[in-house]
Amino acid sequence: MEDYDARDQRDDLYSNAVRAGKRTYFFDVKATRSNELYLTITESKKRFDQQSGNFFYEKHKLFLYQEDFDKFITALKDSYNTIENMQGEISPAVSGKEENADAKGDKTGDS
Repeated sequence: MEDYDARDQRDDLYSNAVRAGKRTYFFDVKATRSNELYLTITESKKRFDQQSGNFFYEKHKLFLYQEDFDKFITALKDSYNTIENMQGEISPAVSGKEENADAKGDKTGDS
């Protein structure tokens, strides 16, 4: 049986981080043991625990497999178009700083 570190390095093929306010979204391309590619989308938010007085990262993950890519992209485009039709044209936020960053870190939002 292979150790965790060797498996983890093999699985992470590509990673991209999108910082969006207090949230960070990680888009990671990984491989299964049979070398089928899939996408994980992780939302990471920094939170404060009132009881312990410590910060922690709350994470939510979505696993998207190749057989569902077309359906997912279609639903995402349809949802985007619906928002645009109901609200008017969606313009990208202008922040003056880089919102996207390549990340190969620990998925904490600190990269």
